[in-house]
Amino acid sequence: MSTYVLVHGAWHTGVEFEPVAAPIRAHGHQVYTPTIKGNRPGDAKTTGLKEAIQSIADYLAENNLKDVILVGHSYGGMVITGVADLAADRIRRLVYWNAFVPNNGESLNDMVPPHYVGLFDAIAAERGDGSVVLPFPIWREAFINDADLALAQKAYDILNPHPLATFSDKIALKANPAEMQLAKSYINCTEDTALPHSHGWHPRLSEKLGLFRLVQVAGSHELCFSDPARLAKAIMEAGRD
Repeated sequence: MSTYVLVHGAWHTGVEFEPVAAPIRAHGHQVYTPTIKGNRPGDAKTTGLKEAIQSIADYLAENNLKDVILVGHSYGGMVITGVADLAADRIRRLVYWNAFVPNNGESLNDMVPPHYVGLFDAIAAERGDGSVVLPFPIWREAFINDADLALAQKAYDILNPHPLATFSDKIALKANPAEMQLAKSYINCTEDTALPHSHGWHPRLSEKLGLFRLVQVAGSHELCFSDPARLAKAIMEAGRD
C-alpha cells in the first residue's frame, strides 16, 4: 500500500481529484486531496507562491504523512517542487502530471507563451482582487478538448478564481529538480494543448527533472474530468516502485 497526495492545478480544488482518488483507493492505497492556499473557499486571492507551497508542506506535517507519492498537476508542479525542497524526508516520489517544472528563480509565467501572460494580467487588472479566471473558449478548446460540451461546461462551472501572484512569483529552491535525490515521474497526456505543442509540456519541461520515468496516456489537460479512471491508472503506473 502506498500513500498518494494529489495536488491540483490552477482554478481547481482538491475536491475535483476525488473521482481520481477513488480508483486508486480501490487498489488499497491511501489518497489525500488537499486544496492549496489561495483556492480554498474564502481564501484571499492575493496569496503568493511561497504561501501556497507552505500550505501543502504544512498539510503533510499536520497529517504526519511520510513516504508520500506527491502528485502535482499543471500549476501544482510549482507547488510540489517547492514542497520537495522543504520536506524531502516525507516524499518517496514526485509525479508531475502535465505540470510545470521550475528551476530556482523561475516563475510559472517564465514557462508559458507570452500571450498567456498578457491575457492573464489583463483579466486580473479588470477583476481587481488579485485573481484571474480562464476564459471559457480556452478551457473548451485547449484544456478539455476530449470532453463533450456538456461536460466541459459542467467542469468549468465549478472552477474558482485563481491568485495571479502564484503565476508571477519566482520560486526559491535550494536545489533544482534534476539535482533532488528523489525518484521522479512525468505523466504526459498526448492530446493536452493547454500549452501549444510547439511550446509543450514534454519533453521541454519534463527533461528538467533529470532522470525520470515517463508515462504517456491519451487525453487532455483535464483528464481528471473526462476520464478519471484512466488518469488514476497512469498515476499508479507513475507512482509504483
